[in-house]
Amino acid sequence: MPAITREFAAGLRHQIQNVHALLIRDLMMRYGREHLGFVWVVLEPMILTVGVLIIWSVIKGGFEHGVRIVELVLTGYMPLTLWRHVTNPMVFYFRANAGLRYHYRITLFDLLLSRFLLEFGGTTAALVFVATVMTLVGLIDPVQDWTLLIGGWLMMGFLATGVGLMILIWTEQNEIAEKFIQPMQYLLVPLSGTFFMVEWVPTQFQPLLLYNPMVHCFEMFRGGYFGEAVPTHFSWPYVFLWACSLHCIGLWSIRAMRRNLQIV
Repeated sequence: MPAITREFAAGLRHQIQNVHALLIRDLMMRYGREHLGFVWVVLEPMILTVGVLIIWSVIKGGFEHGVRIVELVLTGYMPLTLWRHVTNPMVFYFRANAGLRYHYRITLFDLLLSRFLLEFGGTTAALVFVATVMTLVGLIDPVQDWTLLIGGWLMMGFLATGVGLMILIWTEQNEIAEKFIQPMQYLLVPLSGTFFMVEWVPTQFQPLLLYNPMVHCFEMFRGGYFGEAVPTHFSWPYVFLWACSLHCIGLWSIRAMRRNLQIV
């Protein structure tokens, strides 16, 4: 085996070991060993989603623009939960994990990857469980296009990690930035497509909404769920370009600020 291949294999093995150890650490610190422990990774977003489903079903009734409220909320709130779970922990994330900076084998990438995998994996498991149960009991219809639905979910996760990097950099460099994150997150919800579809908006305002890459993720996810029965508007290359740009800027900025953070 060539030396470069052995080095790559050894590096990959260390990377997997680091991320695995950090995942276990985050689970233990966040949920502990008792009272279901890591099961709350799935239960927490699941309980919130079911609660929102019940409230909206009572307030709005059965249908909205010909779409069942239960299906509208499920396809809106679950991607929104993914967005929040990936982006919100990035506020002062490096400061919160300052003690790990002294372990020479743990890198910034390890810290970020473990957190993103934890949040993405937990929210995805919650989506699968809730959707499966609701489909089996007949509350929602089966998915029409799995490829499109999974693509929309992955795009939301990819975009959220990019925005999460921006939040991390902004809060690490400016302490006052923390005060603006939550208000901005709440203000973004009405324009994100969480509880509406682009087709329902007056035609003249649709292009404005589609400047927001989050809207494309929701539309793509719903396009996979509803299929051709409901018109959707999205462009996955647009979201992909946004996400790639944010990741490039974020990773470059983190690389530049490593020395100031005194991380080995």
